[in-house]
Amino acid sequence: MTTTTMQRLAVSDNRRHLTYADGSPFFWLADTAWELFHRLNREEAALYLRNRAENGFNVIQAVALAELEGLSEGNAYGHVPLLKNEQQVYDPELPDLAPEGGYGYWEHVDYMVDLAAELGLYIGLLPTWGDKFNVAWGTGPDIFNPDNARAYGRWIGERYGERPNIVWIMGGDRPLTEHRHFEIVRAMAEGVREGSGGRQLMTFHPHGGASSSLHVHHEAWLDFNMMQSSHGSRYKANYEMIAADYARTPIKPTLDGEPCYEDIAVGFKPEDGFFDAADVRKAAYWAVFAGACGHTYGHHSIWSMVVEPEGWFTMPWTRALNRPGMSQMKHLRRLIESRPMLDRVPDQELVPEAGKGAAHLQATRGEDYAFIYSPCGLAFEVNLGRISGDTLQAAWYDPRTGETQTIGTMANTGQARFTPPSTGQNEDWVLILDDAAAGYGLP
Repeated sequence: MTTTTMQRLAVSDNRRHLTYADGSPFFWLADTAWELFHRLNREEAALYLRNRAENGFNVIQAVALAELEGLSEGNAYGHVPLLKNEQQVYDPELPDLAPEGGYGYWEHVDYMVDLAAELGLYIGLLPTWGDKFNVAWGTGPDIFNPDNARAYGRWIGERYGERPNIVWIMGGDRPLTEHRHFEIVRAMAEGVREGSGGRQLMTFHPHGGASSSLHVHHEAWLDFNMMQSSHGSRYKANYEMIAADYARTPIKPTLDGEPCYEDIAVGFKPEDGFFDAADVRKAAYWAVFAGACGHTYGHHSIWSMVVEPEGWFTMPWTRALNRPGMSQMKHLRRLIESRPMLDRVPDQELVPEAGKGAAHLQATRGEDYAFIYSPCGLAFEVNLGRISGDTLQAAWYDPRTGETQTIGTMANTGQARFTPPSTGQNEDWVLILDDAAAGYGLP
């Protein structure tokens, strides 16, 4: 195991955000790489992980028992994760640890987890994709029951429990439609906690259009909620899903762990077009300004690590590495980290007319600053006096470039109208309002 100085992650004292172990704020900016362990070799993994680290990501979401024939098709070196038992069924209690040559499956996972740590990246590790306990629309096979789920969870928890850059993600895009599904997830989560000593955070990746709070919000092992606003609509109001989680008790942080992927067909129908950079920016700013503790980006060819374009996988993963929506995610992280994070709250009272649909305004603030997101660059009114200070410093922040344009100062009272520098379907802007006495610089 690679030695690393990375800190474990924790939940903030106010239960709204994530922090490092020392209490300093952590903004989750993840990429979706579900098939990372299954499909990439070591050189390819290094290319991918370095690219994401260079672009400001700090979490990579990946699956140990992958979705796309993850049990029957070997990894880049031909090794599968599990052996078959006497009944010729892949057995979660028989991880393949004795390869005859090359890199074993789990040794390969070790390598990528440790390389990620060297690059300052956390791994959001799913022990299995959900089709391994609820086939639903997948290929499975269904191999889990509560007993072997606990055993497998304990084993994988022991294997990666010493690594500070692991965050556990249960579930895997399947609903818990039967009580046995719930029992399996709980047993696996408790097994991971037993094996790892409970030293790492844990969440749950739900099916599309749902949050982990639907089934497991009150589970003791669930440290923070994760939702999947998914890929069904260009104007999915993920801010409403975040707001619903934000209002739940007990209080737990929440984030959108699978919003619309860049370059995936809208509603899975190519004739309806493909999500683009503007769509992924909108989902990100809507969710974070609604109270999320971070955000996950995804690209349709990256999660799957597609080599040859086919159907509605429009490009190989290597070409998808530097798509515009991906490169713009670092501007969101830079903006959020430019101001105190742990006292940040959603505040729609800042905008008397927030609107709905594509032009919906979303607002967030700390004690002495506020951010308001305008997806289409339309002018809007703001209720002032909701942050500290007699005088405000105002500026426009461009989510496409990360550049800032100063507006000037004004009295922090009454109502003011702001007109973004440009207007259009892809012309989104963030209004920054600071207590002038705070002395914040431009992001």
